[in-house]
Amino acid sequence: MLRISFDQRFAFCLAMVSLTGGVLAFAGAQQSAPASTLSDGAMAPMPGHMYMTSLRPLKSGDQQKADAIVAAAKTAMAPYEDYHKALADGYEIFLPNVPQPQYHFTNHEFGREAWSHFDPLKPTSLLYKRTADGGYKLVGAMYTDRVDAGEEELNDRIPLSIARWHQHTNFCKAPAGQKAGYFGPDAKFGLLGSITTSEACEAAGGEFHPHIFGWMVHVCPYETDPKKIWSTDDDDQGHDNMDHSVMPGMKMN
Repeated sequence: MLRISFDQRFAFCLAMVSLTGGVLAFAGAQQSAPASTLSDGAMAPMPGHMYMTSLRPLKSGDQQKADAIVAAAKTAMAPYEDYHKALADGYEIFLPNVPQPQYHFTNHEFGREAWSHFDPLKPTSLLYKRTADGGYKLVGAMYTDRVDAGEEELNDRIPLSIARWHQHTNFCKAPAGQKAGYFGPDAKFGLLGSITTSEACEAAGGEFHPHIFGWMVHVCPYETDPKKIWSTDDDDQGHDNMDHSVMPGMKMN
């Protein structure tokens, strides 16, 4: 297992997203992913590079617990309807100059705290959409967990009968001089690439990471349709775009 410092990990995140983030948000790839990995229409641009938890049977207390988290998310978000307040309180916009369906304002301290414990009042990121006047409208929040957290831990945080956590997987970093391989319908590298195994990555001269960043889940508490509150669809509503770009120092292995 590769273990690197927080600064190195975050720098790697920045570098990788500078190469692949915009593609993930806007690429028109409409390939199908294995049914065991993705739900219909969910995360469609990333076949072979996404793992999502399966929905479990609903148990007594699950809905109430999830509803309490939605209420906590609303409480956490309430001071930040004005995005200037988020900036003043230390939230950072990831890639503010890159057009995105959804922008993550990330609190890196909350992200680090999430590695060891879950506080629904401290989401790792606040999610905003750009407005016609150049400002930002608050639409949701993102919670995270470390990459090696087990599904029982995720279920303890937010019931897996309600929410589907996801990870980005099978990342092949392009060798020097082959950055173009991240882009286009014939991309080989990154989270849109055709390479999904260590053997294929090694043969292409790349650097393989089975997991990149950590577990993530979005909540959109202002939605009126319950299905959209915990939506995982990478759709035109921007429920799950660019999420891989904001993970503060999640370790890779």
